[in-house]
Amino acid sequence: MKEAARQARAENHVIGLVPTMGALHEGHLSLVRRAKQECSRVYASIFVNPKQFGPNEDFAKYPRAFESDSERFAELGADALFAPTLEEIYPSGFSTYVNVEGIGDRLEGRSRPGHFRGVATVVLKLFEIAQPDFAYFGRKDAQQVCVIQQMVRDLNLGVQIVVCPIVREPDGLALSSRNAYLNPEERRAATVLHRALEAARAELVGGRSDAMQVQNSMRAVFEKEPLARLDYAEIVSADNFEPTVRVGGTSYILIAAHLGKTRLLDNMLVETNDSGQLLFHV
Repeated sequence: MKEAARQARAENHVIGLVPTMGALHEGHLSLVRRAKQECSRVYASIFVNPKQFGPNEDFAKYPRAFESDSERFAELGADALFAPTLEEIYPSGFSTYVNVEGIGDRLEGRSRPGHFRGVATVVLKLFEIAQPDFAYFGRKDAQQVCVIQQMVRDLNLGVQIVVCPIVREPDGLALSSRNAYLNPEERRAATVLHRALEAARAELVGGRSDAMQVQNSMRAVFEKEPLARLDYAEIVSADNFEPTVRVGGTSYILIAAHLGKTRLLDNMLVETNDSGQLLFHV
């Protein structure tokens, strides 16, 4: 992979990287399509990163479908697939980690200690190996993207992070590899995340900007769904993921919830344009 990247750079190609953990869905594929539009070389990676899983999380059972994933990347025209072994990424004696303080300590960082340290470390390694000009990530994992952007700025990495829209099922559920864990009843109940975001949107469209009031409306939606257990429903500044008192500027409305043993994330980006109008990106 390093040699391919070196050769591509020598030939003045623009390199795009799509990092994944495999178990591909349309959200991943949309990243490849975007990269193909903007780059002359597109590399995809598959690596289920143990460093971002907690001790009681689903690393061992995380869905793996390498053969079909490889075929889908090839069909979309990816120029190379980088699928390293665990030993290649974390050789014996590995002891260097990236810790993005502040942003990485809140919300997901609080619920999943060590998660973002694992994410930042493996992404930095992928950037060093593939040498991309652009790297493509989905907005569903909004806090992860913010952590990576902070790392890129702090370490002067020279990679442009491209954040792509959330891809959803027709009923609003955000696509996720972990959706495969849901049984039929849990799958029906999982739309509660999207319904809670729509409740938040309705509050804001109605002129209510108090963050606590909007969060309470989201929690009320979850109280009516017995199969769902809310982890958090928060409104934060999109710049630093600090809690906000009033929704304005650019904010994220974030949800994490459990459906049975499956933990799912969703979010909505809210922007205020120059005329004060709210714009919603769900």
